Amino acid sequence: MLRTDSFILELPLRVSSTQEKRLLARLEAARQVYNACLGESLKRLGLLRQSKAYQTARELPRGKTRTRAFRETNRAVGFREYDLHAYAKQFNHCWIGEHLDINTIQKLATRAFEAVQQHAFGKRGRPRFKGKNQMDTVEGKSNASGIRWREDRVEWLGLRLEAIIDHDDPVIVHGLNSRVKYVRLVRRKLNGHNRFYAQLVCEGRPYQKERNEIGKGNVGLDIGPSTIAAVGEQEAFLEQFCVELEPRQKEIRCLQRKLDRQRRANNPNNYNPDGTIRRGPKVWYKSGRQRKTETRLAELHRKQAAYRKSLHGQLVNRILRMGNVIKIERLSYRAFQRMFGRSVGMRAPGMFVAHLRRKAESADAAVHEFPTRTTRLSQVCHECGTVEKKPLSQRWHECDCGVKAQRDLYSAFLARCVEGERLNAGQARDVWPGVDALLQAALSDIQPASGRPLPSSFGLGRRQSGSPVQANVNASKTQDVVPPSTQMVGELERARRIVRTPRL
Repeated sequence: MLRTDSFILELPLRVSSTQEKRLLARLEAARQVYNACLGESLKRLGLLRQSKAYQTARELPRGKTRTRAFRETNRAVGFREYDLHAYAKQFNHCWIGEHLDINTIQKLATRAFEAVQQHAFGKRGRPRFKGKNQMDTVEGKSNASGIRWREDRVEWLGLRLEAIIDHDDPVIVHGLNSRVKYVRLVRRKLNGHNRFYAQLVCEGRPYQKERNEIGKGNVGLDIGPSTIAAVGEQEAFLEQFCVELEPRQKEIRCLQRKLDRQRRANNPNNYNPDGTIRRGPKVWYKSGRQRKTETRLAELHRKQAAYRKSLHGQLVNRILRMGNVIKIERLSYRAFQRMFGRSVGMRAPGMFVAHLRRKAESADAAVHEFPTRTTRLSQVCHECGTVEKKPLSQRWHECDCGVKAQRDLYSAFLARCVEGERLNAGQARDVWPGVDALLQAALSDIQPASGRPLPSSFGLGRRQSGSPVQANVNASKTQDVVPPSTQMVGELERARRIVRTPRL
C-alpha cells in the first residue's frame, strides 16, 4: 500500500451533557480493551522470550537468516499485530460492542501491540496499564466506517458531534478541502472540565503561511539544556531556551509542595518517622481540598505544556526561515535528563528536536545529525586544528592563533561546516571572516528576560559588551553608596548559620 503525506487539522467539538456521558462510557470501554490487549501482548512476549527458537535466533549473525528466524518465532507464539486483531475480535460480541466498532477495537489492539514491540526492541520501557479516566484518545482506521467525518460533524455509532469551524482561517479551510484519511477523538481536561476535539488526519501537506517561507542554505545548531545557538548564512542568534516558561514553573513548584503537605496530613500512617513512604500495601485518602489542589496543578501542567509547544513551534519556524539544511549534534537527551533533570523537564529539548525533524520533513527541508565523537566541535579550532578539551565552566573559545568566540555560537558555526561525520576545516576557514562579525552581532542582540541577569552559560556575566568575563574580575562595577557596617555583617553571618527545617 502506497503511503502518502499526512497532516492533522484539529477542531473543537460542541458536545452536550448527554453526548459527554456517552463519550466517557466509550472511552472507558476503550480503556478496558487496551488493557486487555496490552496484557495479552506482554504475555505473548514472555512466551516468546522463553522459547528455545527465540534464544537460538538471538545467537545468529545479523542478516536475512536471523530476521527469518525471528519472524517464525513471532508467528509460532502469535506475537504479531494481526494476531492481536484476532484476539480483540471477541470484544465486539459482548457489551463493549455496544460502545465501540470493530475498527476502533482493532486500532486499540494495534496501539497496545506497538507499545509492547517498542519495549521488546529496547527502545521504550515496559508499557503501563491505564487507570480509570486515563484513556483520552480513540481513532478509526478509515473515514468509511466507525468514527467518520461528514461535512461539518463527526459521526460515530449514532453520535453526531458538531464541530466549531472558523471559515475565515486559511489553515482550517486548507484542511477541510483535503481528503480525510481517518478521524481521532481527543478528550482534554481544561480546569477540571472535559473538552472534546476532533483531529482530522488529512492527506497532503499542511498549509504554509507566507511569513514562514523556508530559507536556503546551511544552518548550524548547538542545543544545551537551557540555551540554543543557531548560525546561518545571513543570521545568527544565541538565546535562553524557552525562558518564558520560568514564571509558571515557580507556581507549579509551590502547588507541588502544598499537595505533598496535604497528602501527608491525610495519610499519616503511610509514612515512616523519617518522612519516607512506608513499604507494603497502603490506602490513600484524599480530602476535598487536596482534590482541588490536584486540579489546579493539572491545569498548570496543561498550560505549561501548551505554551512550551507554542514556543517550540515559533523557534522551529525561525530556524527554518534561516535555511533548509539543519545540522545538529546527535545528543543523548536521556543523559540530559540525568544531569539537568529540572531544566530538561521544563524546556524539553528532545521534544523540540523531534518537532524540528517533523516540520522540516513536511517542508522539504533536511535535518542532519552527526556524532560528537568524530567532530568534537567544543574542543577543536578550525584555523590551526588544535584540539583542547574545555571544562563546561569555560564559555569562550580562545586560541593562540587569534580565534576568539562565544563557545555555543562557535560550536553552531562549526556544525554548519560539518560534512558527513567530519568537520570541513577548509570551508570553515573560508567563511570565518564574514561569520566573525555575524557572531559579534548576535552577542550584541542578547537581551535578558524580564530584567534578569543573563545565565552564566552565556559567559557574559552582567555585562552585554560581547566580550568574555575575565577571571577574578568582578563583572559588576557598581559599588554600594554606603558600605555595610560591622554590626550588619555580623547579623548576616549569623543568619547564614541558621539551619532551617524544610516544610513538608
